[in-house]
Amino acid sequence: MARQRTLMTALAASLVFSMAACGSDDSGGGGGGGDAAEAAGKVGVILPDTASSARWESADRPLLEAAFEEAGVEADIQNAQGDAQRMATIAEQMITGGVTVLAITNLDSASGAAIQRQAEQQGVQTIDYDRLTLGGESDYYVSFDNTEVGRLQGEGLAQCLGDEPANIAFLNGSPDDNNATLFSEGAHEVLDPMTQYTQVAEQAVPEWDNQQAATIFEQMYTQAGGDIQGVLAANDGLANAVISILGRNNVAGTVPVTGQDATTEGLQNILAGNQCMTVYKPIEAEATALADLAVALVNGESPEVDGEVEDVEGGRTVPAVLLDPVSVFRDNVKQVVDDGFVDAADLCTGEYAAACTELGIQ
Repeated sequence: MARQRTLMTALAASLVFSMAACGSDDSGGGGGGGDAAEAAGKVGVILPDTASSARWESADRPLLEAAFEEAGVEADIQNAQGDAQRMATIAEQMITGGVTVLAITNLDSASGAAIQRQAEQQGVQTIDYDRLTLGGESDYYVSFDNTEVGRLQGEGLAQCLGDEPANIAFLNGSPDDNNATLFSEGAHEVLDPMTQYTQVAEQAVPEWDNQQAATIFEQMYTQAGGDIQGVLAANDGLANAVISILGRNNVAGTVPVTGQDATTEGLQNILAGNQCMTVYKPIEAEATALADLAVALVNGESPEVDGEVEDVEGGRTVPAVLLDPVSVFRDNVKQVVDDGFVDAADLCTGEYAAACTELGIQ
């Protein structure tokens, strides 16, 4: 996909985290904006769910709340809880309620595009957050370089497997998530030329559902007669599902498994030796980039973006901010904690305490 890598400058310093007390948040402009002038517009943000990844509520929401409060911009942040109709209803209410900028993380491109068309008809500017809406109308796109995420996963699996012949399986993300397609493309770009590996199974997991992922991988494992030596799992939730099946077959820890999102669970699986690696996407950078874009639009300014991505279904290019992901193996789990993305107290519990001490995580 044609695009230009956006290089981000220094992030906004020390955001103050605040967790929402209910399903939505209407933050008045007076808050922590200091000397920031009150903006005339209002921003709406719709996050996708709480099931596919813990990040949406544990990281994205508090970071976005803090960033908009710092800028003195009123924001309404809600979660669609995996329901496309609910997301459409929330979007309609936000548009009716006077948002001038609407950012969404779509559940699928078709429903996301419908929301963006409605917003455009009402003069509301839209931003795709984390996932590009194919065939949509978004004015901007903020995400990580998702093909690079897949490349890092492929490289990570190869690093953990080594040069010996091995059978590998791919457990991809939801087929209607454009990011999942890009992750898979990046991973195949790395692994396909490596002739020592034989790809014995590959399947997408609808809606990133972890329970379905366990069933799908169990079927893969059974059909392969247990002859799978490595698994390219698209995120930490899917990786944990794989690990549960490997555990039932008494081979957890002997079969490298990749992941993504650097969740507490994923990092604990790495510390325990059950997961090979994860891909860390510093959500603070992504949330800051979204807030900067939205605030500029609310204030009638032209946002600073250097990149672009191609919407192949819509036949258009979308101005974009694309951030760099980071590979995390056991020896650099500490980086994720030091960044404040994961709390050491949550990570280093029980059986994981000794590994944390060994790695200097406290």
